[in-house]
Amino acid sequence: MMELLSCRNITFIFLTVLILTAEASESESDSEESSIISRFQQYLKINTAQPSPRYKEAAEFLISEGKRLSLESQSIEFVEGKPLVLLKWEGTNPHLPSILLYSHTDVVPSEHSKWTHHPFSAHLDSQGRIFARGSQDMKCVGMQYLEALRRLKARNFHPLRSIYLAFAPDEEIGGHDGAEKLAQSEIFQRMNVGVVLDEGLASPDAHYRAFYAERSPWWLVIKAVGAPGHGSKLYDNSAMENLLKSIEAIRRFRASQFDLIKAGFKAEGEVVSVNMVFLKAGTPSPTGFVMNLQPSEAEAGFDVRVPPTADPESLERRIAEEWAPSSRNMSFSLGQFKQKASTHSKSGKPLLTKTDSSNPWWSLLEKGVEMAGGKLGKPEVFPAATDSRYFRDLGLPAIGFSPMANTPLLLHDHNEFLHKDEYLKGIEIYESIIKAYASFNDHVRDGASKDEL
Repeated sequence: MMELLSCRNITFIFLTVLILTAEASESESDSEESSIISRFQQYLKINTAQPSPRYKEAAEFLISEGKRLSLESQSIEFVEGKPLVLLKWEGTNPHLPSILLYSHTDVVPSEHSKWTHHPFSAHLDSQGRIFARGSQDMKCVGMQYLEALRRLKARNFHPLRSIYLAFAPDEEIGGHDGAEKLAQSEIFQRMNVGVVLDEGLASPDAHYRAFYAERSPWWLVIKAVGAPGHGSKLYDNSAMENLLKSIEAIRRFRASQFDLIKAGFKAEGEVVSVNMVFLKAGTPSPTGFVMNLQPSEAEAGFDVRVPPTADPESLERRIAEEWAPSSRNMSFSLGQFKQKASTHSKSGKPLLTKTDSSNPWWSLLEKGVEMAGGKLGKPEVFPAATDSRYFRDLGLPAIGFSPMANTPLLLHDHNEFLHKDEYLKGIEIYESIIKAYASFNDHVRDGASKDEL
């Protein structure tokens, strides 16, 4: 009987120890998760919205986080008041081309009254959603880089290649004082970058999206002129009539491109998109506009996005001959773009990154995602413009990737949010990718021409 009681006591003690150990482990895990989310919220709460981003505050936060991870850190101002934070984890073989984990610190403005929670409160609701401007675009990525490095360091991982983290200003207004100046600098040359990871987009399904190219913005303003006069008279080739003819021609072209998407022949990033953004005409009066006066000028603005697979010369001819012909008193000429980014490199090649076995960085990305239990969707052309173009223009492979699966696409939208579980999973994904990249040692491929990637 005593032996039976003794066995029962031992079993009870053993089970108690197991339960307490499991509870302690769970509590430790919860505490770590809470700290990770808290750091993300701190970054989100810094108001870096254009046109008056609090860059200094953001830079101080990021440098502080870098120092906690024992990373080399510096703040660089190519333009006064616009710091670019550069962190470095030196590899054991720093002669190998390095890895650049790129992100931008600025975000777009918000209409606060149209948000459920303040866009800079980083509110975590009962469903686990973190509401904030930048939660998807792209403060999530910048902090996921840091958290992935934190985990790798905790596991005593030693990268073969050096790893750089760049947090740049002004992407949302073109990147000219941030990524463009970085790419053109001697600092960047000394970094010896071999591959760049930049932002992607959320995916509404279980697959992660990855982007190998992007559409370039052509911001177009078409101006029409015609004879002014009394509003009761029918005028031939009036400014308004000519502009409406152009708008109709553009509408037909837009519909033809949209039909390709609706039919499933092409993805959004593979067609030329055109959206009218403003229409300006009429003669102002104290009560509105003069109704009995035919205006002599009229203007319309269009946001045109051109994929690298399109023929830019053909599109320019269409604009000059069909959308704004001089024969209809249209004053547009090819030099009148408000902004026009190139779709091709200086050597005439489309600005894109290869997505087959000839590019080891793409293969390693696929492997890294798979090792972390994720799946990549079909490679895509990014429908908008990112800072990746400045690095692709140098011949570097640049991949757009933001690990957000099962997430509605809300960048630049009201109530932008990211679920905490997707944020945490994204850290795991990046940890796997960075480990694969930083361990890669293929001297044959390192010696290949960058144009081959």
